[in-house]
Amino acid sequence: MKPNNKIVIAVDGHSSCGKSTMAKALAQRTGYIYIDSGAMYRAVTLFCIENGLVDEQQHIDEAGLKARMNEICIEFRNNPETGGNETWLNGRNVEQQIRNMEVSNLVSPVSALKFVRTAMTAQQQSMGRQKGIVMDGRDIGTTVFPDAELKIFVTASAETRAKRRWDELKLKGQETPYEAVLENVRNRDYIDQNRAESPLRKADDAILLDNSALTPEEQNDWLYQQFLKALSK
Repeated sequence: MKPNNKIVIAVDGHSSCGKSTMAKALAQRTGYIYIDSGAMYRAVTLFCIENGLVDEQQHIDEAGLKARMNEICIEFRNNPETGGNETWLNGRNVEQQIRNMEVSNLVSPVSALKFVRTAMTAQQQSMGRQKGIVMDGRDIGTTVFPDAELKIFVTASAETRAKRRWDELKLKGQETPYEAVLENVRNRDYIDQNRAESPLRKADDAILLDNSALTPEEQNDWLYQQFLKALSK
């Protein structure tokens, strides 16, 4: 049994594979703190867009962003109405803005920048020092918490992930062609897996989950069983 009966749970995987949904559900079920690392990179991307650090060709002003990283304050605050955490950037709730396609199309190149990853990794490691957290992202089990007691790597087909993302956008009133969402998913996979800094890969000791054919309830129950097994070690 772990000290204080708490562990660190790292959930990594491809974009739009349901990592956040299952990580949130596990956190609520266990009373752990949920940290959406992807939202942190999305918030940095939104900062770039809103502060003129991206040109019309979608080139990032790396020097300008690096000089202003100390201006970026990211927090997660609980919404009592929904019971979930929401992303705040410099004192402003940006949970909706960071989920749009403009941010989605830029988040992978922004998150590939070494100085951005270094800054976000330091914040994430600070959040996890007391254990009792569930964090999802691309490099949580490999870079942020390589000693996490439970590591999960989630995947699904690109088409399945694009359909889920497309449905999610429609529910939010954002009309985007399915083909554009699928292209975004494939582009993000390529960038995430081939970037020089902390590329997306399955940790050797991570448990693989392909949830293409699973319902949310089935994957949540599966993850909870993995949690119980890790807790008992």
